[in-house]
Amino acid sequence: MKRYSAFAIAREAMRQHTGWTKAWASPEPRTHYDVVIVGAGGHGLATAYYLGKNFGITNVAIIEKGWLGGGNTGRNTTIIRSNYLQDPSAAIYEKARSLYETMSQDLNYNVMFSPRGVMMLAQTEHEVRGYKRTEMANKLQGVETRFIGPAEVKRLVPIMNIEGPRYPVLGALWQARGGTARHDAVAWGYARACSDMGMHVIQNCEVIGVESVGGEVSAVATTKGTIGCKKLGIVVAGHSGHLAELAGFRLPVESVALQAMVSEPIKPCMDVVVMANTVHGYLSQSDKGEMVIGGGADHFNNYTQRGSWMHIEETVRSLVETFPMLSRLKMLRQWGGIVDMTGDRSPIISKTPLGNTFINCGWGTGGFKAIPGSGWAMAELMAKGESPLADAFSMYRFREGRFIDESVAAGVAH
Repeated sequence: MKRYSAFAIAREAMRQHTGWTKAWASPEPRTHYDVVIVGAGGHGLATAYYLGKNFGITNVAIIEKGWLGGGNTGRNTTIIRSNYLQDPSAAIYEKARSLYETMSQDLNYNVMFSPRGVMMLAQTEHEVRGYKRTEMANKLQGVETRFIGPAEVKRLVPIMNIEGPRYPVLGALWQARGGTARHDAVAWGYARACSDMGMHVIQNCEVIGVESVGGEVSAVATTKGTIGCKKLGIVVAGHSGHLAELAGFRLPVESVALQAMVSEPIKPCMDVVVMANTVHGYLSQSDKGEMVIGGGADHFNNYTQRGSWMHIEETVRSLVETFPMLSRLKMLRQWGGIVDMTGDRSPIISKTPLGNTFINCGWGTGGFKAIPGSGWAMAELMAKGESPLADAFSMYRFREGRFIDESVAAGVAH
């Protein structure tokens, strides 16, 4: 793999950029691999990368039914934070946030990580109490957050109306080292690094069946033929229930669409990320000047990746009171991503009833921020059979009553 650098750019500029090679290879699948990972989104690619980097396992195929990063990895609002209340959640999200800080250097690929800060607005007295509680929990967990008052909120985001008649801003939970990254670049950087280690990234290859012998998976049937494996990882987000059914077990998840949109580009006016959970909307400004706007998930199960007018109206109406300038912007585009939701709104990183099969799913509306931490934990679980980061997120916790209820603790699962 050719290393990217300022010198490489200068060298290629001198020869009309004719020396660049493809960032990753597109090989035909072999008949057998040590590990097959289904899903070439951020979580699947990160799992493969850390299998190679941390454990030297490189005979790996990452199979994707569409194009690389074409699912939720490319259909989110790129928020990165770790200020969760529950200890297992804070641990894995903080691991992810810390890995994001060095990801561009680790992968030799600019993922455009921007630690611009994330604030979660408190617009009711209940939220004030809840966020102060989270602030104390975060201190015990080693996560740097603090509760700030309305004046500091206004100083950080001058365009905000903090005196709204229905939803005044009473303060915010502020994580200065949270931020955003370029979602596509995260997938591309991991894919490039995996390919350089000799792994196969196989696109346009749908899994249509799972073959098992003696309680363990022996191969997956795909549209490009049967591929044998010693271990199987299922990392397919909203389609996790479908893949689990093919493998012969059920998951406690449901799939819904999560929608978002961006406005036309405007001049820089906001350099932090704002989440308003009372009205259920969140907002940041991209490097191109677009206002990136997101809200809640659909209220009914579905597998659509289209947007809806109802969602536009609900989200924008909620945010306009706090950000009056939004009323004058034109929407540029809208999209949806298929997210898989568990009952406690926390993920599943777990062994399965099949002895050599592992699953990573249930990230709901907060999957992007967890990508490197999720990949780290999943790789450790697949390589060693256990992982301190993953232990609490077993799929069997629902049967055992060991819930990690972030929907109640955080007020929102983003």
